[in-house]
Amino acid sequence: MATTPKTPTAMVFAPSPLLTITLDTAPGGNTELHVHAGGQGHWIARMAANLGLDVTLTGAFGGESGGVLRDLIARENITVRAVDLGTESGSYVHDRRDGERTEIATIDPPPLARHALDDLFGLALECGAGADIALLGGPHTDRVVPPDFYRRLCSDLRSLGTPVVADLSGDTATAALAGGLTVLKMSHEDLIEDGRADSEDPDDLVGAMRSLHEEGAETVVLSRAAEPALALVDGTVFEVITPPLEQTDHHGAGDSMSAGIATGLAHGASMEEALRLGGAAGTANVTRRGLGTGQRGLVDTVARSVEVRPFRP
Repeated sequence: MATTPKTPTAMVFAPSPLLTITLDTAPGGNTELHVHAGGQGHWIARMAANLGLDVTLTGAFGGESGGVLRDLIARENITVRAVDLGTESGSYVHDRRDGERTEIATIDPPPLARHALDDLFGLALECGAGADIALLGGPHTDRVVPPDFYRRLCSDLRSLGTPVVADLSGDTATAALAGGLTVLKMSHEDLIEDGRADSEDPDDLVGAMRSLHEEGAETVVLSRAAEPALALVDGTVFEVITPPLEQTDHHGAGDSMSAGIATGLAHGASMEEALRLGGAAGTANVTRRGLGTGQRGLVDTVARSVEVRPFRP
């Protein structure tokens, strides 16, 4: 009797999900109001779920906004495992009616108290230890969780046999590297802002990628805005060439790329195949509004046109 293949599982660490409210213009000219869940970890989780992973999101939620957030995330076929903040979750209001995102108001998520940090760490470790892959998103502000939280979580997850894909920068990236990573994905802007590269020159970027590998990342993936992403795999630098689709909104493309790479690895794909899926997920994301969005069928179709080849500056 044939058995149904098991759906690969993922734990997405999202320490500070956000409630997002956006004003936009409807095709007829009227004003629309959109209420969604947001935050980097959630955007990664959403794309991973769209690509077919069985996703559990672990994070801190609180107050009225936290209750709405949990419900919104659960509607997206994502299991939510939550720690209570004891106060309101973070949120923002944006106005996009003129075609650009204008911030109207932002409420930053609060720093987690010691007991909440302990509970969140245990919850993430519990869910991650039983998953095929773990994806780590960064906090909305540096005050939410201390960087060393990421070092301990990466180290313990890897000790328990779970591959870890992280989309991080700054002190959290440095801490995660100390714990050890299967894949670190960064943008070239973050790499330069963090002082790890002097410029956008490929030689500078590749040198910084090799340093990141030496610090603890088995594979390093660097998105470069409109330029092909770079990937350092087993000592060789590759570039990820994606088809030039028309761009509607580039926000969230990097998060979608991370989710695509993790999805490929969770399915047992090679790193080259995972990079192809990641490139396709990021490309599909830019064709539509909505961070971390894109239809699975479109991503699979675009992946057939993505080329991963050795990089020659």
